[in-house]
Amino acid sequence: MTTGGMRGLLLWVAIAGAATMTVELSAVRMISPWFGASSGVWTNVIGVILLALALGYLVGARAASRAHLGPPLVIALGGAALFTALLPLLVAPVCGWFMPANLPLEDAGALFGWGSLAATAALFLLPALALGTVGPLAVEIASRSGLRPGVAGGQVLCASTLGSLVGTFATTHVLLPDLGVARTASLASLALGAGALALAAKARKRSLAGLVLLVGLAALGLRAPARPALPAGMHLLEARESSYQTSRAVADRRGEEELRVLQVNEGLDSFQSVWRSQKGPLGPGYYYDAFALPAWWSERREGTWNVAVLGLGAGSTFRVLEGALPPELQLTMIGAEIDAEVVALGQRWFELPVSNPDQRVVSGVDARSALRTWPGPFDEIVLDAYAHQTEIPAHLCSREAMVEMRQKLADRGWLAINVGGFSIEDPLVRAVAATASSAFDSPVLVLHVGGSRNFAIFARRGAAIVDPAAEASARPTAALMHLWGPAQLPSGAWTMDASCGVVLTDDLNPSDALQRQSLSEARDARS
Repeated sequence: MTTGGMRGLLLWVAIAGAATMTVELSAVRMISPWFGASSGVWTNVIGVILLALALGYLVGARAASRAHLGPPLVIALGGAALFTALLPLLVAPVCGWFMPANLPLEDAGALFGWGSLAATAALFLLPALALGTVGPLAVEIASRSGLRPGVAGGQVLCASTLGSLVGTFATTHVLLPDLGVARTASLASLALGAGALALAAKARKRSLAGLVLLVGLAALGLRAPARPALPAGMHLLEARESSYQTSRAVADRRGEEELRVLQVNEGLDSFQSVWRSQKGPLGPGYYYDAFALPAWWSERREGTWNVAVLGLGAGSTFRVLEGALPPELQLTMIGAEIDAEVVALGQRWFELPVSNPDQRVVSGVDARSALRTWPGPFDEIVLDAYAHQTEIPAHLCSREAMVEMRQKLADRGWLAINVGGFSIEDPLVRAVAATASSAFDSPVLVLHVGGSRNFAIFARRGAAIVDPAAEASARPTAALMHLWGPAQLPSGAWTMDASCGVVLTDDLNPSDALQRQSLSEARDARS
């Protein structure tokens, strides 16, 4: 093989490596509308891709014993191109089969694991297997050209790894945010198809049919993958892709008043932010209202109430607090949202301020990192961060993280945490409550938000928490009575300490396992 021929071979090996990472990173984005994008889903995708590559290496090694290696390499690249082009068309029927529509969250929870594994295998096993065969074939071709096996293997591995490196950064930071899933798959398919045609042409097997196939592959991939249908009465306003997730603003017209909700990587009827035309409490069933309670529980009724929001989303907490705090308090807020596209949706559809010195928004930065740079002190810190559909990021619900939050609070300041759970015995609710109690070295108040599967956990620096059943002076405005009334009942509010559950740390944080246990226990309780 000439130097030019070897360079050409390594180029297609590099493209196959890049395409492998494009398929892997696009896989979670494709299936997330049905299964979310939790660490368990990521694990399933990575596991399937690794298994497929291992099988591909074996298939490639077997094919490397053939007398003529050009045809198997053309078939490998062409097959990978075809399978990749078909992905946007197949994802909706395959995922819909394993995750039926309109399932309650506790029933869908079991499908997040095995359902995502089965769907991933059905969709991505074949394209990754085809890509895995490229490496062994390329090594054998280079060895037969006169290179020593070690030299041939080293050069092929280097080209494949460099291609994977380019594919990783390009897919995450450029292709998915700028082109979307469909065009990203189309581009990968075109590159692989071009490699197949180039190798076929070199072997003097040019054909018009091959060119037509290549154009057809590109056309197949241009169709955006379908998402689960919105329920009747809900209408898509705008969808955006980012390096983190797919986000969409949806108008909910099922009630007397139109609401707007932010949905992130989800096909279930749930939301991350809510907007209504009037500022202030959203009413029963919305946990954001609970974040207004600490201002009523505090001893102050005038001056500034300084709030930091970790996990701002589209800004629901800002709008609720604006209309729900004691009128004598002057509200100042700063919020961190890691996804700049979510902030853009918030500014376009949820009235999130673009420029307001009393409502500052920091985007593109992790909440824990952002908090360290904010001077404080804060009268209240709100922790409402979810990395995926049901998961609180482990690094934000650890004891160390909550100690940092406590240090940023003013004396007698409050930490308010939103946690999803099905009962007061929910393992994740109890773990987060225990962690907050350990970090603040004092009991915490856990309040169930009626009409939802949410609990609000309150910790306080340097002062005792409120006992809603005993302190009439802490009575909030009438607009919050849907929270205050149930909180005075034994079944609505609880005081907990560090012994109530597992204390989560940066070193040992099984929050994702506790979330799976929560869903499993809720499902069993229904059956």
